[in-house]
Amino acid sequence: MRIAVLGKLFSHPNFTCDLCGREVFEKEHICADCKEHLPYNNVNFCICCGRRSLHEGYCIECRAHAPRYDFARSAFVYERDAKRMILRLKQGDKYFAETLADFLLPMLVDFPDAQLLAYVPMTEKAEKKRGFNQAKLLCEELSAWSGLPVFGGLSKVKESKMQKSLGICERQKNLKGCFKVTDRRGLKKKHVLLVDDTLTTGATASEIADLLKKAGAKRVYVLTAASVPDRRIDERR
Repeated sequence: MRIAVLGKLFSHPNFTCDLCGREVFEKEHICADCKEHLPYNNVNFCICCGRRSLHEGYCIECRAHAPRYDFARSAFVYERDAKRMILRLKQGDKYFAETLADFLLPMLVDFPDAQLLAYVPMTEKAEKKRGFNQAKLLCEELSAWSGLPVFGGLSKVKESKMQKSLGICERQKNLKGCFKVTDRRGLKKKHVLLVDDTLTTGATASEIADLLKKAGAKRVYVLTAASVPDRRIDERR
């Protein structure tokens, strides 16, 4: 896939590091020192869900219950300053969409056949309460940079319970009927890259991937700013 740099949607508020406040160059958002200490997700991650795992290869959950998406990747482990950036974005500092997209853009090379971008939708009530959908902001940033079109035919029609405390079967049951493909045009045989801020259990991405494939998409990949590591890692610490 050829990346065509077209432009950005949000302006950086000033020329200081978004994390520590030090002065940076005009086109930088994070200073070199903060970049060095970010929790990059580049070792021992599952080749399917992309989450930090105990070993390379497939994690235990993906071996037991293969997700419907083809594979997922994330820039960071959801901890420390990566978690802080995502929370800042959700709390209304929209320019963090641009900051995080800077780290996601180089990862598009992992999806060379992607033809469409999509984002995880929110219910109308939830989006109205927050004022925006952070996944949509990230998706639009990547679209502005890469030239890949955004598929807007997904909606979330009802709220779901928190997924983290649920088992595999409970997660799947919890999400049934929550999402809907409202427009199938342009999906047939397409390779779709689904964008979100965080991959926690992967159940939401899997459910949406299943819907997109049933609506005509050939492949569905997932790209997130961060992913929650396998809980067994913390148990061994």
